[in-house]
Amino acid sequence: MESRAKSMGHAIHPILIVFPLGLLATAVIFDILYLITDRAGFQVSAAYTIAAGVIGGLVAAVFGLIDWSAIPAGTRAKRVGATHGLGNVVVLVLFAVSWLLRRGTENWEPNAGALVCSFAGIVLAGFTGWLGGELVERLGMSVSDDAGLNAPSSLSHQPRTRGA
Repeated sequence: MESRAKSMGHAIHPILIVFPLGLLATAVIFDILYLITDRAGFQVSAAYTIAAGVIGGLVAAVFGLIDWSAIPAGTRAKRVGATHGLGNVVVLVLFAVSWLLRRGTENWEPNAGALVCSFAGIVLAGFTGWLGGELVERLGMSVSDDAGLNAPSSLSHQPRTRGA
């Protein structure tokens, strides 16, 4: 099944997700560097990358929702897409809460709650990213009109049948 939202022949959602995912992962790296070195600047960098990552994630989500709305009801792809999308909403909420907990502190210094939210968010993002890969690589979403919308999970080791 091809993407509904395209630019120059390519689906927009997969193009956009690399930015928020990279920014949010970079924020976690900055947090870790801050915890290890206690050097000023890393926590400020983390706060700014979180803000940019959440904004980018919201933009990517719009195009993901457009694509998800075109998936036929009752298919495995629709269920996996819903889990992927809702999980990513939770990721964005976790990072937004992390950002809010830093706001107003000296130099955006993260407290324990902010760090827990960021670390939980990046772990969940790894899982939802895998689900996005499952949609594209296994179920053929945004790949072609004859994608296997009911193909079994790639973890099942069962072959995908064309058009299934």
